[in-house]
Amino acid sequence: MKSILDGLNENQQIAARHIDGPLLILAGAGSGKTKTLTSRLAYLIGEVGIDPSNTLTLTFTNKAAMEMRERALGMIENKSAYPPLLCTFHKFGLLFLKFHIEKMGRKNNFVIIDTDDKKRLLKAIAKELKIELNTSFVASEISKYKNSLLTPAEALQRAEFEDYHNIALIYERYQQNIIENNLVDFDDLLMLPYQILDANPKLREEISNRYQYIMVDEYQDTNELQLKLLKHLSSEHLNLCVVGDDDQSIYGWRGANIRNILDFDKTFEGAQTVKLETNYRSTAPILEAANRLIEHNSNRLDKKLVSHKGDGPQVRLQHSLDESLEAIFIAKEIKELLSQGVRPREIAVLYRINALSRSLEEGFTKERLVFKLIGGMRFYERSEIKDIISYFRILSNPNDDFSFLRVINRPKRGVGKASIEKIQKLAYGEHLSLYLFLSRHTQAELEETVGKKVSGAIKKFIEAIVMLQAAMEHSLETFVTLFEETVRLKEFYGSTVDGFERLLNIDEFYGYFRDSIAKNPSLSLDEFLNDITLQSEQDQLEGESISIMSIHAAKGLEFKHLYVIGMEEEFFPLLGEGSNMEEERRLGYVAITRSKEHLTLCYVDSRFYKGHRKMIDKSRFLGEAGIIKSASLKITKNSEYKKGDLVSHKIFGMGRVLGANKAGKEYKLLINFGGNKKEILSSFVQPIV
Repeated sequence: MKSILDGLNENQQIAARHIDGPLLILAGAGSGKTKTLTSRLAYLIGEVGIDPSNTLTLTFTNKAAMEMRERALGMIENKSAYPPLLCTFHKFGLLFLKFHIEKMGRKNNFVIIDTDDKKRLLKAIAKELKIELNTSFVASEISKYKNSLLTPAEALQRAEFEDYHNIALIYERYQQNIIENNLVDFDDLLMLPYQILDANPKLREEISNRYQYIMVDEYQDTNELQLKLLKHLSSEHLNLCVVGDDDQSIYGWRGANIRNILDFDKTFEGAQTVKLETNYRSTAPILEAANRLIEHNSNRLDKKLVSHKGDGPQVRLQHSLDESLEAIFIAKEIKELLSQGVRPREIAVLYRINALSRSLEEGFTKERLVFKLIGGMRFYERSEIKDIISYFRILSNPNDDFSFLRVINRPKRGVGKASIEKIQKLAYGEHLSLYLFLSRHTQAELEETVGKKVSGAIKKFIEAIVMLQAAMEHSLETFVTLFEETVRLKEFYGSTVDGFERLLNIDEFYGYFRDSIAKNPSLSLDEFLNDITLQSEQDQLEGESISIMSIHAAKGLEFKHLYVIGMEEEFFPLLGEGSNMEEERRLGYVAITRSKEHLTLCYVDSRFYKGHRKMIDKSRFLGEAGIIKSASLKITKNSEYKKGDLVSHKIFGMGRVLGANKAGKEYKLLINFGGNKKEILSSFVQPIV
């Protein structure tokens, strides 16, 4: 009798057959982690007999969730009416909050705001408080606070400098605003479920017993809050299976904690580890370079990739005088590959710094190559698309003041800032949303506040919302046509400088909406809005074109012909304040292992960067990976430490590096352990990343 596990190698089968207790599947790049994880899910359901509704599989992208769901269900013969829950962390948080947010005294008709919405709200609050700070920095810090479960009061208490004191004040006002308007940001989708579970032991027990078997993909990318959430979800059974690769932990800058995977066996007592080291993607020379490079990291679990494909072309080194000649070389070579029948989707160019894409774009355009720049402005963040989404949000929840304010004057209705401020003052004085306030007052009453012309425009706007809501309830299939005829966003954006591109974007959105309804007639507007808000950049990756992207964006992808540019000191590895050499090296490992057969590493003598041309040295990674041998290359065997780094010592606990000096093969560090200053060799501490 054929088994679900047929086709797996020995270690993959050991991992898939593991049923009870914590398990770490340490899966190297290209080692079949998705196949192993989906086979395990299918095995639990199809051969062990676990109820699908008792399983929960968490991923980081919708694309990964959909792929795994299709694979797992395809292996199961007798499919249950209740499929397994397989979704992103944030989608799980959304589903959880729909059922349980009322335990926090909030209603479940909340609206999710994305990063752009969040920044605009923070910018308005900062202006109101007369605080001048970079909005992106403020947003990032508040995100850190939420993921560390810090309340505004606690953030204010911990603030050592004026900037952080001001950020805490903005955070306080921001939280008040989103709670009053029943908004939820991305961080809330993790923080609020954790807080609810933490405060309700009976619910925690119930949810943990419901999901008896939990699996997590890309575990190395989890942060501290996700770990705490997983502890609660698995508290009753500890049947937690995680798959990940510490060597591909490249998101420390956004909160991912590599210690989660390095210390898995300490965090979850009795945990087993199964290593997947057979790589099915790349040839031996590529893996040899990747293995040599990553071995220079000291904070990693022992693992070495072995190629299943065997020998192949040697890793190639391309030297150019400057970035223009580099781009011309790559463009002409790609043109030749295409003429030989290589498909564009099999070719990619990667870089560490986004600014390096400029010369590539120019070179590719001159050669008339069709390419896709991944990592530019996301489709759903474009102004014209956000306007449509805001309109849809109002139709779904008229009391969403945030969306209301965005579109009240788009297209232009002559409703100026002064008029809006007057209406806000009156509405909030009556404790009403803007929509409710304007709905309850006649045009004549509004005239006294904002004048005849503005009041007339506002009343027409309200009437349009009411009419569209009725049409939406009748049929979503014909809704888009009526929506555009009523709102006329295409007419508004068609007259702009880049109107043609904007119209294409609007048509793309309308087409996607119609297609979503056609595929799922029972889909509600709420569900559609929440799904697109949770879309990730890689979920939009498709089509037949050459890819130009950052290494971060390339994670999880693979290409037959791969070029990595910017292999120079300061560019890759990126040097300077806040840089982490071990994470830079992991980025190098990720870049190399994206290649299946042909890998070209490119470096130049000089680059035009940040306003001036600069002479630069070859990257130390070329030497560490064994690509070249040169006495002038820097090769770093142990982690480099710098002033300000946080470290942990098994006796003295957490401390901050005050100074670092080379001492033989490692560093002698001067560390402040809570006022107790000690000189410690670097091999006796662990970096806190």
